[in-house]
Amino acid sequence: MIKPIVKDPMFLARKAAPATPADIQTARNLLETLASKRETCVGMAANMIGEAKSIIAVADGGAFLVMFNPVIIAKSEPYETEEGCLSLNGERKTTRYNKITVEFDNMQFRHMKTEYTGFTAQIIQHEVDHCNGIVI
Repeated sequence: MIKPIVKDPMFLARKAAPATPADIQTARNLLETLASKRETCVGMAANMIGEAKSIIAVADGGAFLVMFNPVIIAKSEPYETEEGCLSLNGERKTTRYNKITVEFDNMQFRHMKTEYTGFTAQIIQHEVDHCNGIVI
């Protein structure tokens, strides 16, 4: 189900609760909402659709990737950039890392550890910030 985008900074600033297999429908809603915004959006966190759960969805090439409880465990090659967000007006400066390693559970709740680089890494970092209540 496509959900409206949350813009309340107080809600967005809350740290997300861990996701469980009971949150699969939230992940599906997140994917549908992201797909409906694909012209202007490359990633979303569950709190952007009103669910304070640690779930993100990212456009990765031609496919969508869902991560439950993502944690960035390594990062390197910092750079400065500006990012926008559907939940916030305008763009903000931030530091991101070109190379990251993320631990997460996939849609089948199998634990994964994967390295990402470039723009996909940047998107993941932005969405993990959302899960941690960081609003840039």
